Amino acid sequence: MPLSYLTRIAQTPAPTFDEGERGALIAALWQELGYRTERDEVGNVLTRLTPPGTEGRPALLLAAHLDTVFSRATDVTVREEGGKLIGPGVGDNSASLAVLTALLRDLRGGAGEGLRRPLWVAANVAEEGLGDLRGAKHLLGAHRERLGAFVAVDGYLGVAVTRAVGVRRYRATFVGPGGHSWGDQAPSALHALGMAVHDLYALHRPVSPRTTLNVGLASGGTSVNSIAGSAEVLLDLRSLDPELLADLDRRAQGVLHAAARAVGVNLRLERVGDRPGGELGSGPLLDLAREAAREGRTELRLASSSTDANAAAPHGLPAIALGVYRGGNAHREDEWVQASSLGPGLRFLSRVVSLYQRRPVA
Repeated sequence: MPLSYLTRIAQTPAPTFDEGERGALIAALWQELGYRTERDEVGNVLTRLTPPGTEGRPALLLAAHLDTVFSRATDVTVREEGGKLIGPGVGDNSASLAVLTALLRDLRGGAGEGLRRPLWVAANVAEEGLGDLRGAKHLLGAHRERLGAFVAVDGYLGVAVTRAVGVRRYRATFVGPGGHSWGDQAPSALHALGMAVHDLYALHRPVSPRTTLNVGLASGGTSVNSIAGSAEVLLDLRSLDPELLADLDRRAQGVLHAAARAVGVNLRLERVGDRPGGELGSGPLLDLAREAAREGRTELRLASSSTDANAAAPHGLPAIALGVYRGGNAHREDEWVQASSLGPGLRFLSRVVSLYQRRPVA
């Protein structure tokens, strides 16, 4: 069962941009199962199942991200309480990696004999935070012509993400001369930051299609009696509509520049995230997921979200994100996974793969 892999994976740290240790573990686990693995330029782990006679046919790519939102200093010990496994990142996305590994184990045991088309399985880097889907973008950019469909294995069992929420992220740094709070009269970078945050939240955002703005981090200054020489914000913009996102992006940049000019400081503006949004062309994959869910007596709910599946949007590749475990408190240190849900999650994913072999999307 996937449970045999989960604790080991979850207790291997994997902060975004520092997934090497967990990547090495996944590669070793897959190699122990008899699979040949590759590590690409950005750190993705990939194995390709290409049975005789399937060469040249479009592959189904399954991918689960390696990284978590937690720093390397976080205690990632997993504990068990009342049928739940609890610990930072135990669900997102360690549980998905465990299910993928169990799927490969089962395919080695004979379930893969019915593969009529290539199946690629990946553990990719940099999905969370400022990772900006680096791993998934690299995989799809390098291999699009050999792929027929993409399934991001991520999230809760019973949820299918069929529409990608577009995301733009910026690091805005206000820079001034700084100085002494009494002896100087220089403009304050924190003054510009405060003005910008106020005016950003005053921007109109449509309720439908849903469009959001969030200043997630703000920092600056050196001491209570110093005029701040620098201050920084991280800004997150999202929308279900690409045109509305572009419009909000333009207006938000205008606010940041206006605040810098009004206060008299400089602005360094860096785009640190660009997740494409829109429809994922998931219809045929959704049909397979619905059938697999029905057979497993699982109710399937459709959702819009930002996942690795977003990376497929610019390529016109049918994509969907499917969850394979039940749990809660994602991105919290007390995240939990219902241990008994991993078996049904594995059976659901295995059935999706089997159905794809019979009725390929492309």
